Amino acid sequence: MRLARLSAFSDGVFAIAITLLVLELAVPAGSGDRLLRAVLDQWPAYLGYVVSFFTIGAVWIAHVAVNECLGRASSVLLRLNLVLLFFVAFLPFPTRLTAEYLHESSGERVAVTSYGLVLLAMNITLTVEWRYAVAAHQVRGDADPQHIRALTDKLTPSLGFYVVALAVGLVYPIGAVILYLIIAVYLFLPLRLFRRWRRRRRG
Repeated sequence: MRLARLSAFSDGVFAIAITLLVLELAVPAGSGDRLLRAVLDQWPAYLGYVVSFFTIGAVWIAHVAVNECLGRASSVLLRLNLVLLFFVAFLPFPTRLTAEYLHESSGERVAVTSYGLVLLAMNITLTVEWRYAVAAHQVRGDADPQHIRALTDKLTPSLGFYVVALAVGLVYPIGAVILYLIIAVYLFLPLRLFRRWRRRRRG
């Protein structure tokens, strides 16, 4: 398949998923004079929206970087990409669970754990997709080797971060969500920072 078709379809799924997130933000009905308090009481929904928005945005940026390095897309790569899109499209559901149960002691651990598992699955799938493309020689011959190594360095550590955050969520759910936000910001950083870091480490 031509990469243009893969990219166009993927961009559409990312755009729909990131748009669905805002639909989960509801305006409190019948609050009257307590409207401001009612809006502020929905802070878990806002937190979930911010974390999911920046996570999807960061994964999309990394996905674009991966596609820019590819010379072709094999059937295996197409299927790995579909698995990634499966988790991206599914993310609004655990985001809503987290928004509804983060402040409820009875279900917040289940909600935050399911949320973290989907975030971890997204990152694992993207990392596997990228590593498969490199191992199967589907990267363009003129691709910058430093760019390839920097992209690998950027994706790999986040897997361990998510595992740590999942463990934290079993004890302190809100702490795990904050860690997910930190990971999203980390993934959101420009790739050139990682290339500079590699040059400094070698020099």
